Amino acid sequence: MILTCNSCGKKFVVPDSAITASGRMVQCGSCGNKWKQFPTEKAKKTQQSFRPQKLASRPKPVQKNIQKITKTKKTSPKKTREISLYSPEYLAKKHGIKINDSSAVKKISSKEKEKDKISFGFYNSLILFIFFVIAFSRILYFSQGFIVSNIPASEYYLDYFFESIRNIFEIWKNLITNY
Repeated sequence: MILTCNSCGKKFVVPDSAITASGRMVQCGSCGNKWKQFPTEKAKKTQQSFRPQKLASRPKPVQKNIQKITKTKKTSPKKTREISLYSPEYLAKKHGIKINDSSAVKKISSKEKEKDKISFGFYNSLILFIFFVIAFSRILYFSQGFIVSNIPASEYYLDYFFESIRNIFEIWKNLITNY
């Protein structure tokens, strides 16, 4: 069957079996115009000679439909994953989740054991620091007389240190009582 583009007039050769009685959407390879093509009378006669006649309604006359060209996005096929999203290896590598399953138990090296150690943490370190500062200041306070008797020049520094601590306590006490 020879098809002619409604827009640019270019002719195309198409097998007769490609266009069914209900028609088919075709597109011009030259200008991109799309239209619904119905079988022509010549193609119908050749098909009827090989097949027994069937009662069918007449095809509608060809209408010129001018449609805008729509661009279609080319999508590449999705890549298959090499490793399952729920496998213990993937969870350990990507998210740091370790699953101890009898089938997935592996020997852990000493480097991996060191990574798994729990750190002391910021707040624990802060509490420990405050504890040592208080303990050091209490030791200084109770041994102040002994230190001054052995090192007389340290009296000025110790008095200044304890006065600063008293001022800090007063500031905190005033903040707490006023608010």
